[in-house]
Amino acid sequence: MPPTTDTPLLLSTLRSALPDEALLTDPAALAAHSRDSAPFSACGTPAVVAVPRTAEQVAHVMRTSYALGVPVVPQGARTGLAGAANAVDGCIVLSTAAMDRILSVDPANRLVRCEPGVTTRRLADAVAEHGLTYPPDPASWERCTIGGNIATGAGGICCVKYGVTADYVLGLDLVLPDGRRLRTGRDTVKGVAGYDLTRLVVGSEGTLAVVVGATLALRPARPPALSLLAQFPSLKAAGEAVAAITAAGHTPSALELLDRATTEAVVDLGRHRLLRTGSAATLIVESDSADPSADLTSMELLCKEAGADHITAAATAEEAREIIEARRLVSPALAAYMASRGGGLTAFIEDVAVPRSALAELVGQIERIAGHHRLQIFTLGHAGDGNLHPTVVFDESDPDESARARSAYDDIMEAGLALGGTTTGEHGVGTLKRDWLERELGPVSLELQRGLKRLFDPRNLLNPGKVVTA
Repeated sequence: MPPTTDTPLLLSTLRSALPDEALLTDPAALAAHSRDSAPFSACGTPAVVAVPRTAEQVAHVMRTSYALGVPVVPQGARTGLAGAANAVDGCIVLSTAAMDRILSVDPANRLVRCEPGVTTRRLADAVAEHGLTYPPDPASWERCTIGGNIATGAGGICCVKYGVTADYVLGLDLVLPDGRRLRTGRDTVKGVAGYDLTRLVVGSEGTLAVVVGATLALRPARPPALSLLAQFPSLKAAGEAVAAITAAGHTPSALELLDRATTEAVVDLGRHRLLRTGSAATLIVESDSADPSADLTSMELLCKEAGADHITAAATAEEAREIIEARRLVSPALAAYMASRGGGLTAFIEDVAVPRSALAELVGQIERIAGHHRLQIFTLGHAGDGNLHPTVVFDESDPDESARARSAYDDIMEAGLALGGTTTGEHGVGTLKRDWLERELGPVSLELQRGLKRLFDPRNLLNPGKVVTA
């Protein structure tokens, strides 16, 4: 059956199993749900936004889509940075935001069951009441949802020690593009029965199935942590410190890097007394081991041997929080920088990962790319796993500056791949990096991935045009 252009038929079919308040057609609502937070990515206008509250309502939306040939674009909180939640013209936007129940917390088996609209922060707070923790902590954890985290394979600051979202997803409740229900995974600690469909769906960005429930692994509450801040006269010295910490067998719970521009922005903000101006790079290291003080002493020595010229180590929990605050101040510092320039500036947070040994080289190349394109680029990231977030600041209303920003983005992607890296460590592909994904994977892998898409979604109705083309 060809796709329908009959919006009244679409709406009447959806209303047969959805209440009126679950269907949004107001132009303002359609516009608000047209895109996620990614720049440089086109979006369309949806025909309707469906906001179901139950898995069966989701199944009805998918059956309607399949019968009428109408594309469906799943959405969470729209905090994504790759265009994966951008609407296509005439689609049904399927928002899972109202499916926000925490169904059960199971301390004996260290797992939690929840719906996809639960925010990451709320889930973490709920399990903390049971002496447990859900470690993945994306920067947007106050707003981002578990469903969105699963869709993109989100990471966070502490993933250097505790892993990323994929490491905690034990099972999924799914609705397939034709409306069928599917349960993947297990509640057991071990399990290797059949192909791992759970891991296949994690990171698939809503292109294979719609997540309507998740079973997630938990860990015991993290012990108190201590931190140190080390500043270096060169990127090479900071890179050597990261390599030394890893080679010595340390497993810090955070190992973050700020480049020169980012360090200066935080210093200029005037809200952190420990950071000094003039450093080429800053490392922020946290340990929550059984003996964090001994760990910090050892890592402090490694930083000094690598050439750090300013180190502050915490002796108390309060001092540790003050050090970590330097990382949390990056966003307000960049906002202050943009305000000082005036006009409608955009800060585009990029995502590229390289082997840890290539980290300093990539930061240096990004600085050269910024100079070549006459742009301000602030680079920060998760040094412990080689995942950097260069933040390009530019004026979207200036065509020339926008073009230079896009060229700089491409140059950063190319530099990361040339160093043996990947074009995305945790933000996903969406539409923004689809062409780069094809370069990264090669023809054989692409053929297999397109085959998987066709197997799950033979009519190419679920989030079409995202990740891989059909």
